[in-house]
Amino acid sequence: MRTLTSRGDIDTLFRHGRRSSSRLLVILASPTPGSGDPRGRVVFIAGKKLGGAVVRNRCKRVMREMVRRAAGPWPGRDVAVIARPGTRSASPAELDGDLQAGLRGAGVVS
Repeated sequence: MRTLTSRGDIDTLFRHGRRSSSRLLVILASPTPGSGDPRGRVVFIAGKKLGGAVVRNRCKRVMREMVRRAAGPWPGRDVAVIARPGTRSASPAELDGDLQAGLRGAGVVS
């Protein structure tokens, strides 16, 4: 899975990306900048409001698996998956549903 690591690319995604929010997740998406690479990239964000490092790392692992189940990363798209406090205790089915709704809202999938 290709991840988005450049701070500049992440800032661009936050400035220009299309946002979709739900109770468990926030999804930001934009076309991959002109690198000519058709593969998509994903970044997983779990802020300190979620809890300590153990909780944040667990949320990121859960989000990575959720994106794998949803056949991500998506070609030609940069996507940020941001955890909200409900992510800590949500079931996989709830997270998958919120991810699909968020991806539709951000225009990644139809």
